[in-house]
Amino acid sequence: MKTSELSGAALDWAVAKCEGVNEETFRLFYEPTEPTDYDAHGFPEFNYSTIWSQGGPIIEREKIAIDWDHDCWNADVYDSSYGGYSSGPTALVAAMRNYVASKLGAEIEIPEELK
Repeated sequence: MKTSELSGAALDWAVAKCEGVNEETFRLFYEPTEPTDYDAHGFPEFNYSTIWSQGGPIIEREKIAIDWDHDCWNADVYDSSYGGYSSGPTALVAAMRNYVASKLGAEIEIPEELK
């Protein structure tokens, strides 16, 4: 899937992958105790593209520049070999798309259930 088209759970999953989140990390740092701690696909709740307290620290750490361009948000990682802007309907979506593209490339494989 093109990183420029990622949204929702697929985008949040990709950001989590960039952040090094895996099953072992889930067990060590995120121990859900209730069924509601999981999203509809059985993954722990990570909301990097919708909650500033989750996505914001990534934007600061990675030095992602964000700006508004007439009809959409654009984002660009300051020091990246990706070398391109990502756009989105919100600043967080644009920034997280760009972060994923800078770490994993312009196209990635995502779990079938997230497509």
